[in-house]
Amino acid sequence: MSTRAPEGRPAPPLTTPLTFRPGRIAAYLGLLVLGALVGIAGSLAQGGWFPGGLVLALLATAGLFLGGWYATATQLGVGAPAAGWLIATIGLSMGRAEGDAVFAAGAGPLVYLLGGMVLAVMCATMTRLPQPGTKSGRLGK
Repeated sequence: MSTRAPEGRPAPPLTTPLTFRPGRIAAYLGLLVLGALVGIAGSLAQGGWFPGGLVLALLATAGLFLGGWYATATQLGVGAPAAGWLIATIGLSMGRAEGDAVFAAGAGPLVYLLGGMVLAVMCATMTRLPQPGTKSGRLGK
């Protein structure tokens, strides 16, 4: 099975099969762990230094998601750290039986949770990075 277009040009990205090599799997797992770490750090920072900590936590979250997107050039590069971030923040938002919780009551934690989810969706639905070597789509060029 060839992944080339009829004129010898590379096939469009949607028609090429997704291959998972050990390095790519390790990168996605690393992004998952990094997402969990950023989620934990952001959860602590947004409550500790309100409102500056909230802005810092959301900027770090956006930077992680965009960094994963640039590093892997796939939407899965955003999905892996977003999954780690979501697991960590939801896990920290649930209180214990003793009544202890990382998140305090108020608007700050809600803005952090909803803002992080919105950032993940925005980064995951961005257009693909431009592929090198693409030719003009115009006929005769």
